[in-house]
Amino acid sequence: MTLELTGIHHLTAITADARENLRFYTQVLGLRLVKKTVNQDDTSAYHLFYADGLASPGTDLTFFDWPVGHEQRGTHSISRTGLRVASSTTLDWWKARFAAQNVKAGEIRDIGGRASLDFEDGEGQRFRLVVDDGDAPSHPWDRSPVPAEHQIKGLGPITISVPDIRNTEAVLVHVMNMTETSTYPAPEGTGTVHVFSMGDGGPAAELHVAVEPELPVAHQGAGAVHHVAFRAPDLEALNAWTERLRGFRLPSSGEVERFYFRSLYFREPNGILFEIATDGPGFAVDEPLESLGESLSLPPFLEPRRAQIEARLKPLE
Repeated sequence: MTLELTGIHHLTAITADARENLRFYTQVLGLRLVKKTVNQDDTSAYHLFYADGLASPGTDLTFFDWPVGHEQRGTHSISRTGLRVASSTTLDWWKARFAAQNVKAGEIRDIGGRASLDFEDGEGQRFRLVVDDGDAPSHPWDRSPVPAEHQIKGLGPITISVPDIRNTEAVLVHVMNMTETSTYPAPEGTGTVHVFSMGDGGPAAELHVAVEPELPVAHQGAGAVHHVAFRAPDLEALNAWTERLRGFRLPSSGEVERFYFRSLYFREPNGILFEIATDGPGFAVDEPLESLGESLSLPPFLEPRRAQIEARLKPLE
């Protein structure tokens, strides 16, 4: 049986303004803050997790709050984050909402065979609303300012930019067991975007690779994406991925316990940081589902330092 990733797990980006970040993603996009915690490797920084009403794997959009300058856009980067919605009618609703909220947005158009709407947050984080009319379950948040039928269903597809696809393609296909399922013309500029699918495919399980050799090398900062994580259903599957990377002599972090999931980090050949993360145990492991994100959560190994950590964090509201 082929070892398969089952889709996008989460995506982690960078903000330099946690307070405005919280406002935008909860009050404008209508996502639920499901975990307010800190970067486990830099406890001076918030790590904010937004997701659907049940904090489901595959819906987590997360941010590190770092006092950095703006990103320099370019290749060798994760260039656009897809967010799935239910219908073209929902795209019309979001187009009107973005105009009312003064959110920078493009026009609704077909991109890669799906109706899409590009937009940016206030720091230039690039997104694409994509119609996903499949039968994947959705779990709206009942306290969202966005009506249930128009809420964001989850992540995907994710687009990365590389100057040369050959080595990246080799890792995606031969190491990560993805399948190239289609191509389409790049919506901006020239070139081609290659679509790689995981598991059963569909927009929640696609990585799009834009080949853009004409761009400069990107430098991360506010508005940039830090890494993308792919789904492994359980610890047994993650163990198998750890052994698989070792067998291909692909350098990795080894397995890292993140408390809410267990992770494995490595870089693809163009330097983009990938993570494989388990679906569980999930965000309700340390606080009730109904009150997720309402107070600062710390994993057990950081709990003895709570007073020190809280003293260094800025108020969010």
